[in-house]
Amino acid sequence: MKIAPRQVDSLLKSPHDGTYRAILIYGPDQGLVRERAMTYALKIVSDINDPFNAAHLNGDILSQDPARFFDEVEAQSLMGGQRLVRITNVDNKFGAILKDWLKSSAASSAPSPAIVVIEGGDLRPRDALRKICEDDPHAAAIACYIQDERDMATFLKSIFADYNRAIAPDAIEFLAYNLKGDRGRARSEAEKLDLYKGTDPGPITLGDAMAACGEGRAESMDDLIYAVFGRNPHKAVISYSRLIDEDTEIIAILRSLQNHVKRLLDVRTKLDENHHGTLDSIIDSLHPPIFFKVKESFRAQIGRYNAPFLRRLLMRLNELEADTKKSGTTPETLVADAILKLASF
Repeated sequence: MKIAPRQVDSLLKSPHDGTYRAILIYGPDQGLVRERAMTYALKIVSDINDPFNAAHLNGDILSQDPARFFDEVEAQSLMGGQRLVRITNVDNKFGAILKDWLKSSAASSAPSPAIVVIEGGDLRPRDALRKICEDDPHAAAIACYIQDERDMATFLKSIFADYNRAIAPDAIEFLAYNLKGDRGRARSEAEKLDLYKGTDPGPITLGDAMAACGEGRAESMDDLIYAVFGRNPHKAVISYSRLIDEDTEIIAILRSLQNHVKRLLDVRTKLDENHHGTLDSIIDSLHPPIFFKVKESFRAQIGRYNAPFLRRLLMRLNELEADTKKSGTTPETLVADAILKLASF
């Protein structure tokens, strides 16, 4: 069963009712994948490390001993209730094993002794593991896509509310801009900020956020985006290589480029309509706002690109994302080539 985005929170928060015997959580935002998998796992057992109620199998174990999966899912809990079987770092070969188990367990009227929670990668629609979980009525598939700045800001505010921490708007802006696309890192940085503030009862300021969290990989992403649209191919290639070396997901890079083009197009369209105010007022009205460090560069780009070009570019970036998911292609090479061409335009 394919779980719609609006249904995800309800599924993760509600007690397991026996509908699903396997849950696949996958997507480019691996931080969100791990977080959601943990949330669901803890609805099944109170301790994922309990040897009597939980088992953890990875791709290496299953490739050497596929029967181990069936042993674990059929084992009865010694403490009563259902057991948890966590599956990580598996490829589509595991799909055949999962399909056999789902078919055999569905033939039995008895509840399954175990619930299987699978942490998947950035699976494509035709990937066997994803297709099995989307098509089988006793399995569910939850996608975890890259968050934009607005979603990240909302997520961060909820974390700091749990910490009983007030945070300044420009600090949230800085963090959302720098952490977009990586929910796991966002939670880690929020925890770091909370420890950094210690017993200080004052709100988290922009200075606090910059001092505690730095700019790290997000600075490299900014460098890439503004080198590309600033027509600096040398700097664009260096920034792109740095991001790849840091194991940044290709999809995160593409989505960042797409979102930037969308913002440029939004401002350019409003400016062309001649009734939405001045360029500065339009830029200042954007939500989330343009980070102050790059505002002048963003302003210059508005004058450099017209709306028809930006629409064509956005379409091409969408096509490029689809191309990276086709078999036989090398995503890093495809994106590198596109970045170099655009920066040299």
